[in-house]
Amino acid sequence: MAGTIPPPPDPPTRGQVGLAWAVHAFTATGAVIAFLALQATFEGQWRRALLWLVAALVVDGVDGSLARWAHVKTRAARIDGDSLDLIVDYLTYVFVPAVFLWRAELIPAAAAPWLAGLILVSALYNFTRRDLKTQDNYFRGFPSLWHVAALYLFVARPGTGVGAAVVCVLALATFAPVHFVHPFRVRDYGVWLPALATLWAAATAALLWPGWSAQGLTLLLGVSLAAGAVLVGLGLLRTFRGGPA
Repeated sequence: MAGTIPPPPDPPTRGQVGLAWAVHAFTATGAVIAFLALQATFEGQWRRALLWLVAALVVDGVDGSLARWAHVKTRAARIDGDSLDLIVDYLTYVFVPAVFLWRAELIPAAAAPWLAGLILVSALYNFTRRDLKTQDNYFRGFPSLWHVAALYLFVARPGTGVGAAVVCVLALATFAPVHFVHPFRVRDYGVWLPALATLWAAATAALLWPGWSAQGLTLLLGVSLAAGAVLVGLGLLRTFRGGPA
């Protein structure tokens, strides 16, 4: 099949083994990024913290492709890359954003421990379920994108009451029988889906630039939310039309 990565030669060279281990090390940098984001959060450097989380998202977006290209499962098999990826993702997608929501006062202070606990526990279910994805690569339930929720609540500042409601709705959506699209694995929409996801990512990351006018920020937020709504809608469409389990 065109585009399929050929099987690795046997045995691999030292350089190929070293490259495979380098990919594992690249994935592991996500833990350091999580620490830097947490440090920025406790220092009240909100935009810097979110930029670190965006950097972690970039690492997570490319390390899987690099791992397949470098054949890490056979050339650096001592490390379980899937477990490494899950640990790093839990830190950057869940743990640090939960602390951020509390420290940035985006949720009610009195309820912050309970809401943070709801985020942490609901995400554990998401990260450990064996049927997280369908055969056609849709997520089952909300895929614990708490860093995205934190970014939107920080930019929009709708109030702590709304922040609490968002946390509760998304936590419940983790267990709901709905689907969310994986923009780079789902093949139903060809190149249009990753193009839309790239537009969403660019517009969302640009929200963290402090130089926007009020009108520019509103326009950019609208583009980000519109693109995100389409991505969510494609997942709901999958839910209603059905598909492979």
